[in-house]
Amino acid sequence: MAAGYFPTKGQSPVDSRVASPALSSTGQAPIRSNALSSKVNSVLSASYADLEIRDALQLLDERGVENTVETRRQLRLDIQKDVIDSNGLVIKEFGHVAEQLRRIGQSIANLNQGCEEMRRHITAAHQETAPVLDEASDLMARKKDVEMKQKLLQAFSAHFVMSDDDIATLTSTAEPVNDEFFIVLNRAKQIQVDCEILLSSENQRLGLEIMEQITTNLNGAFQKLYRWIQREFKSLNLENPQINASIRRALRVLAERPTLFQNCLDFFAEAREHILSDSFYTALTGLSVTGDEDKTVKPLELVAHDPLRYVGDMLAWTHSATVSEREALEVLFISDGNEIAKGIQAGRDSEPWNKYTRDEEADTVFDGHKALNDLVDRDVAGVARVLKQRIEQVIQSHDETILVYKISNLVNFYRVMFTKILGEDSALLSTLQGLEDFGLRQFRVLMRDHIASLQTETQQAPADLGLPIFLQEGLKQLTEIMKTYDTSFTSAKSREENFKTVLEDAFEPYIRGIETMAKDMEMPSNSIFIINCLLSCKTALESYQFTADRAEELGKTVEQHSIDLIEYQYAFFLQSSGLQRLVDTLQSMGNEPDLKKLVSTEAFQPQALKDASQILDDFLPSALMDALDNLRKLQSSRLAREITEEAADRFCEDFEVVEERITQADGVAERSEDEEEEDEEILGLRALFPRTSGEIRVLLT
Repeated sequence: MAAGYFPTKGQSPVDSRVASPALSSTGQAPIRSNALSSKVNSVLSASYADLEIRDALQLLDERGVENTVETRRQLRLDIQKDVIDSNGLVIKEFGHVAEQLRRIGQSIANLNQGCEEMRRHITAAHQETAPVLDEASDLMARKKDVEMKQKLLQAFSAHFVMSDDDIATLTSTAEPVNDEFFIVLNRAKQIQVDCEILLSSENQRLGLEIMEQITTNLNGAFQKLYRWIQREFKSLNLENPQINASIRRALRVLAERPTLFQNCLDFFAEAREHILSDSFYTALTGLSVTGDEDKTVKPLELVAHDPLRYVGDMLAWTHSATVSEREALEVLFISDGNEIAKGIQAGRDSEPWNKYTRDEEADTVFDGHKALNDLVDRDVAGVARVLKQRIEQVIQSHDETILVYKISNLVNFYRVMFTKILGEDSALLSTLQGLEDFGLRQFRVLMRDHIASLQTETQQAPADLGLPIFLQEGLKQLTEIMKTYDTSFTSAKSREENFKTVLEDAFEPYIRGIETMAKDMEMPSNSIFIINCLLSCKTALESYQFTADRAEELGKTVEQHSIDLIEYQYAFFLQSSGLQRLVDTLQSMGNEPDLKKLVSTEAFQPQALKDASQILDDFLPSALMDALDNLRKLQSSRLAREITEEAADRFCEDFEVVEERITQADGVAERSEDEEEEDEEILGLRALFPRTSGEIRVLLT
């Protein structure tokens, strides 16, 4: 068999199988031949590059098999023998395993027997100890329940029940108001809040009892805090920049009782009002309320001799005291944010039954800034009363118009300053507004008296038609008033409107006075006089923005009177030049007169034209100087020249019309028969009136 699979060298597998005697000795040669052929084909078709064949050949190489005929014949037998030997070894090993398994089975059987024995013992023991365990479990559950109840009782007592020491700390006046007081107070408030849970449960009776006790303790605590704050306010030094922190904390807590909080503020405001009033009195007189002299203070009444300075010093002292008071009290309301507002709101929420007894203002949200402003305003209320009396005395005791107005304007200045400090709604601002109005009323009274005194005197215009003395004094006075008003803090929008009343009292009467004086004067003196006065007034008013509109109105009035002077100068040119009759004749005949009718008029007769021409020639050399001489008393030479030039332009325009009409009528003019003379040469109208408009404009410009 081996020889059949491994052919010898030089012999192919096909040849060896064909030569086999077995194929020729049997009677089934064709069948074996086919089987052999298929086998040979299978071997020949096999690829020796196949992995399985290669592995088999490699295994043969590893066994060291030689390629001999014997070896090839015994290969299958050897392989089968090896397989049988390997199987025998495996069976032998499995025999050892079976022996071990039998031993393990025996051991497991012994263990099962021991477990069964132990189970019987455990069952018996369980039957004996079951009643004891049940009873022990019941006792443990009851013990756990008792311990839980004990813990709940301890926790309830620790949270809802206050000790005698805590109650004494909270309500006893002998105990100080310190950190411990506030800690206990916070705990009491928390207990009060938590009692709402008890009231919502089945233990309402217990909740009501605790609530009643806690409410009593809290009321006592707030009363104690209220009295303590009042005692501290009596000895509080606001000049110390560091106000006691405990007072601020106490005020925040007391805010939860709005009524007590407001009472404390009222008490504090009343005390501070007396203190500031006494300090102001000492600053004014140098004496204390008891009459003792304070040498460290310079009395304002003795130092300030000038009334304006006296009023200014009093207002400055009030301003300084107000600012200091605000800065000192600001920490009470502003430094802690909205804590006081929260406390007041909490107090209102905790007392809903009081909402019908409070007014509408109390229901609003607490504003720390507004409360601060109101408190400071109340603190300086006494100072405001004394200040009002002193300033009114100063205003009433002086009849100087400018001084009274300066005092009123100074009060206005400080009123604006106090508005920035205390806001719009303030009693002190109302006082200052009243003083300002009183000063303005006194100013108007003095001004009317002064105007009335001037009207009783006989006033005549100066010879040079300049400003009368009363107007000079009035403008000087008005200038002082405008300088004072210009330094005020009046807003730009209302500044001009507010000053109109001052102009009505301090300026308009003078304007009406000069208009009355001008009515008794003739032209052109009346217009020159009014223009001189109005120009000076306009110059004084133009220096300030708040009188710009009135200055503009004066400028328009000057223009109107300038038109009157132009008419006067124009009439002067016509009358002095001899052109009046010619112009009147042309105006009476319309724009396009009948030339034949025109030359027949008296004004256009040759002799009349000769006379007019002669008068014109005499007038022209000095015409401009004569016209300017009419306005020599007009203080504005520029305006006088403008008026004269305007009148001269109108005169030149009329002369051009006259010249044109004479030229047109020159062709149709005829001499009447009674005027003809044998020796006289006939002359045209233009020859009788030879002046041209160009010559006139040259001479008058």
